Amino acid sequence: MHQFAKFLLSAIAVATITGCNVEPKAQVKTPTPSAAAPLAKQALHKDLSIWPTITSQVRADPALERRVSALLAQMSLEQKVAQMIQPEIRDIRVEDMRRYGFGSYLNGGGAFPNNNKHATPQDWIALAEAMYQASIDDSLDGSSIPTMWGTDAVHGHNNVIGATLFPHNIGLGAANNPALVEKIAQITAKEVMVTGIDWVFAPTVATVRDDRWGRTYESYSEDPEIVRTYAAAVVKGLQGHADKDVLADDRVISTVKHFIGDGGTVAGDDQGDNLASEQELFDLHAQGYVGGLSAGAQSVMASFNSWHGEKIHGHDYLLTQVLKEKMAFDGFVVGDWNGHGQIDGCRNDNCPQAVNAGLDIFMVPTDAWKPLLENTIAQVKQGIISQARIDDAVSRILRVKLRAGLFDKPSPANRVFSGKTALIGHQEHRAVAQQAVRESLVLLKNKNNILPLSPTLNIVVAGDGADNIGKQSGGWSITWQGTNNTNDDFPGGTSIYDGLAAQVQAAGGKITLSENGEFTEQPDVAIVVFGEEPYAEGHGDKDNLDYQRGMKTDLALLKKLKAQGIPVVSIFISGRPMWVNAELNASDAFVAAWLPGSEGKAVADVLLTDADNNIQYDFTGKLSFSWPKTANQTVNRFDDDYQPLLPYGFGLSYQASATSTRYTLSDNLSEAVQTDASAAKNTVIFNGKTAKPWRMFLTSAQQSVELRSSSASLTGIDYRTVDKVVQEDAFRLKTQGGTEAGVVFSSSFREDLAFELEQNSVLLMTVKPDSDITSPVAIMMHCESLGDAAGSCRASVDITQQLQAMTQGQWQDIAIDLQCFVQQGLAMDKVVSPLALSTQGAMTLSISALSFAKKPPTAHFIQCP
Repeated sequence: MHQFAKFLLSAIAVATITGCNVEPKAQVKTPTPSAAAPLAKQALHKDLSIWPTITSQVRADPALERRVSALLAQMSLEQKVAQMIQPEIRDIRVEDMRRYGFGSYLNGGGAFPNNNKHATPQDWIALAEAMYQASIDDSLDGSSIPTMWGTDAVHGHNNVIGATLFPHNIGLGAANNPALVEKIAQITAKEVMVTGIDWVFAPTVATVRDDRWGRTYESYSEDPEIVRTYAAAVVKGLQGHADKDVLADDRVISTVKHFIGDGGTVAGDDQGDNLASEQELFDLHAQGYVGGLSAGAQSVMASFNSWHGEKIHGHDYLLTQVLKEKMAFDGFVVGDWNGHGQIDGCRNDNCPQAVNAGLDIFMVPTDAWKPLLENTIAQVKQGIISQARIDDAVSRILRVKLRAGLFDKPSPANRVFSGKTALIGHQEHRAVAQQAVRESLVLLKNKNNILPLSPTLNIVVAGDGADNIGKQSGGWSITWQGTNNTNDDFPGGTSIYDGLAAQVQAAGGKITLSENGEFTEQPDVAIVVFGEEPYAEGHGDKDNLDYQRGMKTDLALLKKLKAQGIPVVSIFISGRPMWVNAELNASDAFVAAWLPGSEGKAVADVLLTDADNNIQYDFTGKLSFSWPKTANQTVNRFDDDYQPLLPYGFGLSYQASATSTRYTLSDNLSEAVQTDASAAKNTVIFNGKTAKPWRMFLTSAQQSVELRSSSASLTGIDYRTVDKVVQEDAFRLKTQGGTEAGVVFSSSFREDLAFELEQNSVLLMTVKPDSDITSPVAIMMHCESLGDAAGSCRASVDITQQLQAMTQGQWQDIAIDLQCFVQQGLAMDKVVSPLALSTQGAMTLSISALSFAKKPPTAHFIQCP
């Protein structure tokens, strides 16, 4: 049923549209929520005295304030609101900028000039210049205020082919070198300026408390100690120093994000709820803002998450009373990708609550920008939003633009660094990135001091991460999810294998690249590079930290090599600590490489000696995240019951052997997956209504519509709600045949449902055939994100025979063994669509319940060996 994949992808597309030494030292213990369980929801007693008044290094300037007031006095309401609208480059044209004069615009992850992934720096500059000239053209909107372009340059200018990609934040945290981080930020600013862009959405200053969160790698540490220092360093690197070069020609506007508490949501749920007390919110989650705002950050991005059930985008207390008034932040607050639309009572195109709460700029991708602009203007005229609130927001935007010199600088194509394309991926920049890679590596195990290795050995390099720059770079690398990239998409970059091969071949050793570990001549040692596939945001959320849960292919490779008597050195690529006890047991040495970016060659500098067996670089990286002892452990520094496998600050070196620490890892770590029977749960898909996080779509050929009413129709298919036990607790599909049609349930993100395998669940459907079933009916599950290669992670099961065996008009159950999907390549820890039903024939079928559950004894059961 080849058309099924097409309509499933189209439905998912609809659903998905939318960055030295750490040894512990004596200090005051930070109050932390319990590691064992999230805080219970509690009454909030708001206390502004908790929050400090911050003195920014960028001071108020009376002359500049007079310019702000003069500009504001000349602006119409329409011009003011346009300053508060930030559309995305895929959704506006240059003529829209000329007509409306947006205050800013952005490119989201995976968005490029001309929709061309391989757009050149000149293409980026051309778009920046065209948008700028349109913004200052007052012929249509009467405004000549320059616009500004914002971009997610979170580990280098990561949207641009050929840019230097630095290690993600988790690796930089392990390096614990603020001076290096400032240098990285300054290089990033310079490469961004080459393309004519003014504004960077960085740094991310989340303090992650649950590593199941899919954005853990965007955090420097689980403890605010490093986060606060790094926030200041990155802001200074991006914006410059107030006493000499703040917002100079080689600097950009920085953004501390995401305000506030995104790293502390219950169960690490992306965009979820943070239940910390106000004191804990400050102590744990606000320290990056203390550092970043003190250094002079000019923008703050509001977070998707809630605090005690209230979305931050609409949180007056936090955005206005705390951030703007008590903490004295005088820059602007920008929203995140349609985050305002998640506020109760709001839509993407209508949200006065966000403005009233203190949001200054709506980030509004998709075509919702125009009705949002119109609705906001109308709401000011109606008194729903005060003119004073609009004036405050626009004053903040103008203040930052004036401080950044946007009214006085040449246009983007004529700025100092614009078009100097040799700076993109310059070798001096790559040298700094290589230093960052070396300093971020953490040595967890070094049995019998097998490392460092001589480059004169016979070495086999195995694993799917060995020669894969995209995998080692992770998410936010060219594409949003970091997927659909090849090594050719990283010109100038190097894989981990590239660096090993160059040094081994130069020293006269022998090196073989073999992803599956095959060889013709027995090697002296195997270096195996493996780890997480790239992901970004909610697509990385996990139910627990068991690496390759349910499909231990990398472990099998390690064991295969060990069984042949070959010493194994493991290089683990990941965006977080993971439970890898079995992989540690099967390794003689184990290195946490995190996500090193485009300069994989630097790994060899630490792993290998020179040709004379002298150490080139020692391991200096230390864990800025505690390493879990079990797959289900949530553990953070200073917990009352602190029992990680490896503690915060741990990291071996060649100078300090494994025998000098009490955390020496044996080869017999427990490999038992600890499960809590009392915590067993099952995933509901539909039980009279669609259960979160799923959304339900009616599909037909290339058409797709989200179901939000009691009836809907597309070509060849009708949908309506019906009654089984109570009113509208089921739905009926009637297909006419001749076209592929059906229904799809999907999430905006990948969901980790691997626990359903551990519980021996089945996919359970309660259905009622209301007609003869004469054509094939298929059930599909899908685990691709939009960027994944078609056909790589989906599975289909034919249920025609079971439907035909049922009595028409009677409700009965169909149960499908999950192995039927897994054996076809479905990854249960990355499920986007847990169920899609499709047929090309004519039929009428009612459905009342869909879930993963225990198999009922009377179900029609589809079993797979």
